[in-house]
Amino acid sequence: MSTFTRLQKRLSRLGIESHFYNDIYTFNQQNTTAQVLLPQALPLEEKAVKQLLDFASVKVPNSLGHVCAARATPDFHPGAIAPVGSIVATTEDLIIPAAIGTDIDCGMRLLTTGLSYDQVHDQKSTIIAQLKRVLLQDERDVPVTPQSFQALFDQGIAEWIAALPQQGVWQEVNVNRLLAEINQISGQTLITADSKYAPEAFFESRSIIRPASLGTVGSGNHFVELQIVDEILDRHLAYQMGLKKDAVVIMIHTGSRDVGFYIGKRWQDKAKELWPVNEKYPTSGLFGLADDNAQNYLQAMGVAARYAWINRIVITELIRKEFMAIFKHNNSQLIVDISHNIILPEHGMNIHRKGATPANQGEIVLIPGSMGDYSYVAVGKGNSDWLWSCSHGAGRAERRQSMRSKKVVSDKVNLPWQCVTLKEERLREEAPAAYKPITPVIESQENADLIQSVVKLKPWITFKA
Repeated sequence: MSTFTRLQKRLSRLGIESHFYNDIYTFNQQNTTAQVLLPQALPLEEKAVKQLLDFASVKVPNSLGHVCAARATPDFHPGAIAPVGSIVATTEDLIIPAAIGTDIDCGMRLLTTGLSYDQVHDQKSTIIAQLKRVLLQDERDVPVTPQSFQALFDQGIAEWIAALPQQGVWQEVNVNRLLAEINQISGQTLITADSKYAPEAFFESRSIIRPASLGTVGSGNHFVELQIVDEILDRHLAYQMGLKKDAVVIMIHTGSRDVGFYIGKRWQDKAKELWPVNEKYPTSGLFGLADDNAQNYLQAMGVAARYAWINRIVITELIRKEFMAIFKHNNSQLIVDISHNIILPEHGMNIHRKGATPANQGEIVLIPGSMGDYSYVAVGKGNSDWLWSCSHGAGRAERRQSMRSKKVVSDKVNLPWQCVTLKEERLREEAPAAYKPITPVIESQENADLIQSVVKLKPWITFKA
């Protein structure tokens, strides 16, 4: 009996109908339908299926808001409440805060260094020492003013840049490049925010504020990784992006840190508080917000989203500063910054992406594997059946808890890649074996017409907090 047949029988006892065809699982329960794109050879977990169906069935009593469609990409696996790798589209008057949780606007950015592997590999030990100092040992100087935070949340990133003090890291930045790179931040024009939802500490009567989390990567699956362009899959598109074989690029994966936690937790609690007193709580723990409450949440979410974007900007500038010191060269360019844990108003709906990447027609997408596997740069094909989305990575095959008991050998001499961390448990939790292989994840999405691959990147040095 196949693994899916056994799962199918268990789900049937729960009233869930399921079938599989051409890499697509379809699940039905009480007039709720959800689909998962996933090769049958890759793991499908019952808990994730249940979470997706719960996600797809959210309603707010006395509201017309409803879920329009629910999908999941091949990095699909269980999350705390909502499954990772899921996309749910709702009407414009419905929001589900717990769907994206507290890691609001977690996302990735990719930048070129203007250097080839031949030009940098002899400086590997220096690169590790310098980046370890600023990324993992908190040796950074990132001053911000209350006025710049006010400008960020009420106006936008350009106004934040204009209000920054000429101190610390900001003394050496190329402001014109920084302003031009705002255009490479995907989705930021769709977001609005209001400073009244931001932490009060940002507006204390001080001339300079140095938030502890600004310019930090964070734990879990977040990382900064130096990668090498291994293979060009589409020469025309790679040329447009400025990517050449053997070029060294930097991928940054992090989110809104403590600001996202502050806002995400508050609004999950608020959604529960606003639930009608005469209605039972949903057993899933997914409380929706309707109408004005939904719009207020989007304004609060926008605060965390903008903080996540400037967090990735700060990390970029910290890295640029160190590369300039080492190589006397600062011609790096941002290719894209794209969010994969956010709600965006698109196509007349609210598209909730929980660990899923927007993949509109021609839009650049980043799909990393593990720190021992390839990552891909691709472009979206705007597939409406899959809610204009694709996966945000390979997806976990094993939970962190199960990986902690396993022995992982770190061979810094013979492996082609190296993980730099202050916490040895990261080597177990984030070991390549914890993740699905990236190749079938990419191939299934190409075959389903979600993406077109452009470049394959191989890992060289990964920094994990």
